[in-house]
Amino acid sequence: MPSKHIRNQTIPLDLGWVMRARVNRSAVERRVATLPTRRAIKKDWQAAWLLRAVTCIDLTTLAGDDTPGRIRRLCAKARQPVRPDILTALEISDHTIHVGAVCVYPSRVRDAVEALRGTDIPVASVATGFPAGQTPLPQRIAEIEQAIEAGAKEIDVVITRTHVLTGNWQALYDEIRQFRQTCGEAAHMKTILATGDLATLKQVYQASLVAMMAGSDFIKTSTGKESVNATLEFGLVMARAIREFWERTGSKVGFKPAGGISHAKQVLAWQALMREELGADWQMPELLRIGASGLLTDLERQLYHYITGRYAARHHMPMG
Repeated sequence: MPSKHIRNQTIPLDLGWVMRARVNRSAVERRVATLPTRRAIKKDWQAAWLLRAVTCIDLTTLAGDDTPGRIRRLCAKARQPVRPDILTALEISDHTIHVGAVCVYPSRVRDAVEALRGTDIPVASVATGFPAGQTPLPQRIAEIEQAIEAGAKEIDVVITRTHVLTGNWQALYDEIRQFRQTCGEAAHMKTILATGDLATLKQVYQASLVAMMAGSDFIKTSTGKESVNATLEFGLVMARAIREFWERTGSKVGFKPAGGISHAKQVLAWQALMREELGADWQMPELLRIGASGLLTDLERQLYHYITGRYAARHHMPMG
């Protein structure tokens, strides 16, 4: 992540602010329903937005059968996410387009660091008992330390959902603050709220505020393992929390939707949401990341269609 981005800093927990939070579900649903129709992104603009989306992807593999070979293949795609012939047709240098990060389990961080050596693509690692967050706190903190020692520059932490569900905001704040202190200056921290596990949109908003007060550099919707992952409703609520936090503190916190995002049409809706709610800065990889594994193939196919007027078979794409 470029050093020009000023990191969020921990501030004291403001329980009054958290408890005053209100969310109107029907208004959220009405607002989200307008996204596909309010902003039609066509032709040249669509190609530009899709290319920008490529640079915001945290290219991810979090599977039980991950091997060093799979990590090397993923990192090769991270280095060259779009076919050179497509970039040439778009008059884009192939040195300017790469993904935002590669995200792996802690045990695979060294493999990814080695495969990305010589690039400025950071390695992100999930930690803190991903995905459930149910392991003892010392063990979760040790996992962050191990991932950083292995070379991770970004850490995606998971919260204890119980703290949110029971309204124990002090415990949630203290936990995330410890994670942030452990990351220190060595790694940026993305806090996964696991929105699909939380009971209400209000709790999503409150958890977002607490996570930002505790020093999160990004707030992230999901682990990708919940029954409900990234939805535009969750995204809107989190974006509004980011905006309020920015207005009150001056700190810009990033946003990462993750889980179930596999088509270019979905990405355009997320980008439109960021643009309309937070501004153009949140379309850049410094403040927007998209957690995905299969999305890149569809983005590449859409860019191929923009150039040729036809769709390439999936197996013609390197990740297809």
